[in-house]
Amino acid sequence: MFDILLQVDSVSTAAATTGQVESVWSLLSKGGPLMIPLGALFALAVFFFIERLLVVRKVGKMDENFMRIIRDHIITGNVTAARSLAKNTDNPVARMIDKGIQRIGKPIDAIEKSMDNVGKLEMYKMEKNLTILSVISRIAPLFGFVGTIVGLVLLLKEFATISNPSVSQIADAMYIKLITSASGLIIGMLAYLGYSYLDTQINRTANKMESASSDFIDILQEPTK
Repeated sequence: MFDILLQVDSVSTAAATTGQVESVWSLLSKGGPLMIPLGALFALAVFFFIERLLVVRKVGKMDENFMRIIRDHIITGNVTAARSLAKNTDNPVARMIDKGIQRIGKPIDAIEKSMDNVGKLEMYKMEKNLTILSVISRIAPLFGFVGTIVGLVLLLKEFATISNPSVSQIADAMYIKLITSASGLIIGMLAYLGYSYLDTQINRTANKMESASSDFIDILQEPTK
């Protein structure tokens, strides 16, 4: 008997959950045609956030002993080993150091400039498509407000043909029209949070690159063994 009650309860819970999901989708569908571009903006925001997140996490990984090994190789005059290590390490810091190693023997200013150019290119690669999240965070709320305004204009036009509409009718209709504004604000907020998080991670990698560049220049100015 107890097992039967549990089964009935689980079925009831599943049905209630399905009903809630259906009611949410039904509510969103009442937002009007502008819910379609809002849905597209949300899908784009999720796609580009995940794509950039994977890239930023990959380039942010760096062996803590990397610069120490580079220093040991250069101080002992084993430039070939230092170049091999930098060339076979896949991250922005290593590619920047590799460029510096290739320029060993030239003036320090020329080495710094070459490394800075590589650093700018690596920053561009990391920030690619990041502006899309920033744009979505700004235009999604605007789409939502436009949807609400258009909906309210059509609503007032409709009520003009109705004699003495009740307060409940007006409240229910306005509640539905505000769906686009709420959806736009939520999408914009999520896109902005995603943009801010990725931007913070990119800045951390940029700081690592600047620190490594400074350390490399200091290594070149140390006396060799």
